[in-house]
Amino acid sequence: MVTRQDYEKLCDEVWKHNRLYFQEGKPIISDDEYDRLVRKLEAVEETHPEWISATSPTQRVGEKPLAGFLDVSHKKPMLSLEKGFTKEELEDFDARVKRILSVKQVEYTVEVKMDGLAISVLYEKGQYKQAITRGDGKVGSDVTQNLKTLHGLPLRLTQENIPDTLEIRGEVFLPKQGFEKMNEERAKLGEPLWANPRNAAAGSLKLLDPKEVAKRVELSVTFYGVVYEPALPIRKQSEVNEYLKSLGLSTLPYHKLCHSIDEVMEYAAEIEKKRVDLPFGIDGIVLKVDDLRAYEDLGTTGKHPRGAIAYKFAAEQAWTTIKDITVQVGRTGVLTPVAELEPVLLAGSTIARATLHNFDELARKDIRVGDYVAVEKGGDVIPKVLQADPSRRNESSKPFHIPKTCPACQSTVYKDPQEVAYRCVNPVCPEQVLRGLTHFVSKDGLDIENLGEKVMEQLFLKGFVKYPSDIFSLTREQLAQLDNFKEKSINNLLESIEKAKKTTLARLIMALGIRHVGIQAADLIANHTGSIEKLLQISKEELLELQGVGEKVASSFVEYFANRENQKQMQLFQERGLECTSEDFTAFQGHPFYNKLLVLTGTLHSLSRHEAERKIKAVGGKVSDSVGKKTDFVVVGTDAGSKFEKAKKLGIPVLTEDEFLQRYSAHHVTTA
Repeated sequence: MVTRQDYEKLCDEVWKHNRLYFQEGKPIISDDEYDRLVRKLEAVEETHPEWISATSPTQRVGEKPLAGFLDVSHKKPMLSLEKGFTKEELEDFDARVKRILSVKQVEYTVEVKMDGLAISVLYEKGQYKQAITRGDGKVGSDVTQNLKTLHGLPLRLTQENIPDTLEIRGEVFLPKQGFEKMNEERAKLGEPLWANPRNAAAGSLKLLDPKEVAKRVELSVTFYGVVYEPALPIRKQSEVNEYLKSLGLSTLPYHKLCHSIDEVMEYAAEIEKKRVDLPFGIDGIVLKVDDLRAYEDLGTTGKHPRGAIAYKFAAEQAWTTIKDITVQVGRTGVLTPVAELEPVLLAGSTIARATLHNFDELARKDIRVGDYVAVEKGGDVIPKVLQADPSRRNESSKPFHIPKTCPACQSTVYKDPQEVAYRCVNPVCPEQVLRGLTHFVSKDGLDIENLGEKVMEQLFLKGFVKYPSDIFSLTREQLAQLDNFKEKSINNLLESIEKAKKTTLARLIMALGIRHVGIQAADLIANHTGSIEKLLQISKEELLELQGVGEKVASSFVEYFANRENQKQMQLFQERGLECTSEDFTAFQGHPFYNKLLVLTGTLHSLSRHEAERKIKAVGGKVSDSVGKKTDFVVVGTDAGSKFEKAKKLGIPVLTEDEFLQRYSAHHVTTA
């Protein structure tokens, strides 16, 4: 007779063999013996269903598909890391850490920077409780059921002496071989290929049916961090790896304790040499202050932890052949040459196309069809052609000629003498219209989920969407005519469109893709007008009175809304339920930057210019490109120029990067 105690021992035994096989790669029993243990466990649970707990090895896959993913706030934000590309930037980081901590020596734990999906996992009393993706750092998606299906994740920790609540940070990733295999299978099915392992991992984990996630056997999870708690039995980041392993969690063997930036650079060089041979993708290393308490004391800048930095490796390069050079028409009519390549594996993804930037650059590099070329991923994201090898060129090859007509609509191509770009000026060019529609729904536009480039192309070609407003009147019957669109896909897209109807005026302006109007100008104009009605009535003179809006922006904006079709679109948006809500900044009335106008100049080191602008606007502040009498603060980075000098002459308060971040963070600290 099997007792409850026998059952629990059997669960423990299966978990032990799970860990030895999936995490440590050191199985001590055969597959048949393991299968017999699992069948025995299933037989016991069939006889005693009342014994089954959520942490049984048989309970990885839920019975029902998920209805969707809930948004969950992180108890402690999952901030992105500051990035460095040179030894000097790491030395600056090191000096800043020492200055803040008032110490002369700091030790760093150095780990590989994986190309995966960041995840936070919560255990309560040793039992798996919840898993949340990083999301925007503050709010992520609850993927508890789906992560549960990965064999590398224990549902019950092996030690007894652990905190009641333990939150750990890690990465879901797809090994290189698994990525290639998955893309081969997608190609056979005629499905679009994943761009890289990270996207494949994210897409796989976010399948709504946990059973489908379980089929993605290549998916893995590894852990590298803990959310600091005084109850933790460890005090150093260099102890985290062994501690997590002792709990039965999967970790990576690539880490080292370094006592100086010179040691860090030596280890970085060692890892970079191994990069190509590693079974998973990496794009650099991560330095973390080793002392966990000191790491906490350093705090954050609001965007990055002050105690860590990512050192990015140079972009990987590969050589391949250009099969053809095609011309792509952008949403503003700009013609861009694109290299169609013999597919090549680069930085963890298969590259078949790469930008050639513009025709001047194409001529300068003298790149031709048939050339053997070096390809690089700019910032490990956008593939670009670096150079050709003329020694391998066919004698019959000829330079590429700039087209005289648009490849999409055969209209005459125009070049403004003041611009590099060649442009199709036909406003109804089908390629321009499609690109504009794709931009409208993209992350830079209204960010409509489930409406990607391929879906939009189908909607456009079938005549269902000719103008942006048509998106908000799509019917279930129309969507049913799209390839691979079943009931679930239809419901998801209709829900996303309904959700997108509530947006901000600034986001709508950005979605329209008005030439020369960027995010800064969109915010300024939206804050000034406040409604679609006033947006349509604003004059060029009124726009020019806004500090930060120049002649080009004002002229382009007024010209756009002078077009009757564009006016009609704004009317149809409202008739079809689009609501532009105002962003409420009243909670930030006490913030140093609330309702203040700031100018950024020079190079910032802990965040990008775009991130700094976002911070200012998030608390009700405004940003301008020029210093004037209405400017409240000028934020100065390294190599600041004339704006800094003008601020001093006008007596405008000047803030260093650290002073800017301290003032920004102070409000959040006191109101948290």
